[in-house]
Amino acid sequence: MSTTASDPLATLGALPGVPDAVDSVRKAVDRVYGHRVMRRRSNEVTAEAALRGSRGSAALAGADWNLEEVRRRTDFSGEDEARTVGAALRLTAEAGQLLSIWRQSPLRVLARLHLVAAGGAAPDDAVGRPRLAGEPVDEPLIGAPLPGADEVAGRLEGLSHLVIAGSAAPALVTAAVVHGELLALRPFGSHNGLVARTAERVVLIGSGLDPKSICPAEVGHAEQGRAAYVAAFEGYTTGTPEGVAAWIAHCGRSVELGVRESTAVCEALQRGAA
Repeated sequence: MSTTASDPLATLGALPGVPDAVDSVRKAVDRVYGHRVMRRRSNEVTAEAALRGSRGSAALAGADWNLEEVRRRTDFSGEDEARTVGAALRLTAEAGQLLSIWRQSPLRVLARLHLVAAGGAAPDDAVGRPRLAGEPVDEPLIGAPLPGADEVAGRLEGLSHLVIAGSAAPALVTAAVVHGELLALRPFGSHNGLVARTAERVVLIGSGLDPKSICPAEVGHAEQGRAAYVAAFEGYTTGTPEGVAAWIAHCGRSVELGVRESTAVCEALQRGAA
C-alpha cells in the first residue's frame, strides 16, 4: 500500500470499479436502514447481525458451525473450533466499545482485540503486542509471504497515521484497506484473521456507514467462500490498481451480502409481529 500521496486512501477510492462498488454498498445500506422494522426493533437486528457476523468470521478461521449451534452453545473453552467461535463472539461484542479509541490510537485497539481474541489461549507475553523477530504465526488460511517484524512495525505505524489523520475516502475503502493490511501483516502470533475482520467492522461502524452495526461483512466474506476470500486478498497483496480494486469490490460485495442477511432478519421480525 503506497503512502506517498497526501490522501492515499482517497486515491484508492478513485480506482476503476471502486466508485460503483461504493455506490452499490451505500444504496444497499440505506435500504436496510429504511426498513420499517428498524424504527422499532433495531436492537434485535443488531444483536442478530452480531451473532451471524461472528459465525461468518469463525467459519473463515476454520470453525464453520451452523448458526443454531453457535446460538445454542454456552461453553467455548473446549476444542479448537469452539475456542475459535468463542473468540469471534467476544470480538464482535467488543467492537462497538472501541470506536472513540480507534480514532485516536488504532494500535491500542488492535492490541485490545488480540487480547480479547486470545482469551488466555496464548502465552501472556505474546498477547496484545506485535510479534517479535522469529516468533511463529498460526494463520493457516493465509499463505502469503510473512513480513518480518521490522516491516510489520513500520507498516502498522503507517496504517495508524492514516487512520488518525482521516481521509476523504469512502468508508468501504478504508475498511477494506485496514482489513487487507492486517491480513498481509499478520502482526500477532494468532487470531489475525479474526482481528482483521473485526477491525473492518469497527471502521464501518465508526465511519457512520453502519452506525447500528447491522450490516455484517463477515457474513458476506463467509458466503463468498474461503477460496474467493483468499483470491481477492492475494490480489490486494500484489499492490496493483487492479488487485487492490478487486479486493475493495470483494469487501463491498461482502457488506451487501451482510445487508441481505439483515434484511431477511427484518422480514422475519415483521412477519412475527404481524
